[in-house]
Amino acid sequence: MTRNKFQLIYDQLAKQIQSGELKANELLPSENELTEEFQASRETIRKALKLLSEHGYIQKMQGKGSMVLDITKINFPISGLVSFRELADKMGTRAKTDVVLLKGELMSEKIQEHFQVAQPEQIWNVVRVREIDQERIILDKDYLLVSHVPNLTKEICERSLYEYIENDLGLSISFAKKEITVEAPTAEDRELLHLETYDTIVVVRSHVYLEDTTLFQYTESRHRPDKFRFVDFARRNR
Repeated sequence: MTRNKFQLIYDQLAKQIQSGELKANELLPSENELTEEFQASRETIRKALKLLSEHGYIQKMQGKGSMVLDITKINFPISGLVSFRELADKMGTRAKTDVVLLKGELMSEKIQEHFQVAQPEQIWNVVRVREIDQERIILDKDYLLVSHVPNLTKEICERSLYEYIENDLGLSISFAKKEITVEAPTAEDRELLHLETYDTIVVVRSHVYLEDTTLFQYTESRHRPDKFRFVDFARRNR
């Protein structure tokens, strides 16, 4: 599929920010300068800048232009349902997933409470460590109902659970209820993540639902605190 010109401009500017050619806290060239540089219309440039803003590369400043943001922290969308693979692809960074555990089992009492079922059911217990630039920064612990996700392999878990669930199983993932807390790291966190001297960890607990409102997944995602910026878009209702 041919990419729109604004997407190509976005890609080029994003790469310049990632490489440090365009430095944090400096202003981008003006819209007029970008129009001339890329031989594009002002509308096309504005679309590219909007995408850069949405992905956390720049901040538009009234009357001043667009400032390059520090991208050493990863923007994690609070309200969105974004897989690690999708997040890494947008960043254009070197990402790796290490599957620590993939096991089918009967859910424990604690997990049964999360799924709110009368009797324990079979689940997949998936533990994955996420790396970016060879740093272990996320520990993901996923529990999925076998009744809805009957087959899982290490290769699927290394790639993307959501890609498999939506594209191969044909299920429609609709929404999630999330809780974000800051906690002391566990022994498991210290063993599996590069926590260095950090004495806190950011935990995002998600209950994920299909389009028919079936709860099919419970996830506990444990993040190294120095690597993430949790972001959201809010609109004031008047």
